[in-house]
Amino acid sequence: MIKPLRRKDIPRCVEIERQLFAGDDPWSARAFHSEFDAGGYYLGAYEQDTLVGYAGLAIVGRPGDYETSVHTIGVVESHQGQGVGAALLRALLARADELGAPVFLEVRTDNDRAVALYERHGFSRIGLRKRYYQPSGADAYTMKREVRENTEVG
Repeated sequence: MIKPLRRKDIPRCVEIERQLFAGDDPWSARAFHSEFDAGGYYLGAYEQDTLVGYAGLAIVGRPGDYETSVHTIGVVESHQGQGVGAALLRALLARADELGAPVFLEVRTDNDRAVALYERHGFSRIGLRKRYYQPSGADAYTMKREVRENTEVG
């Protein structure tokens, strides 16, 4: 089940970060709190009451001129490849669509699974950031998904 991430989930997010991103400066509790304080749009994927994934979207600008950026998506290893990350991404993209905003992100160039996920959801590579991830020094693609008009008829 996808629902808003709660501050009480931050310790679990930090635990997941340490497992997934050990070589690249995983987010601290302070980083998650800062994202919440900045008004980021954060969602959690829950199996029963256990957090198994999370995702966050930064929103900047003003009405009619918003821009968004996927800041993080993390899914515990036992739930990877089961559609959890895709469901979280679709929920973030739905929010960006509501705002009429393009979406940007960075992804490791060697993370083929994530790059393919983003490309399936309409992202294109628009740049390369050398040594973006630290301390590993891994490169990142900058990707963009253009504004999507909300086509639902109410």
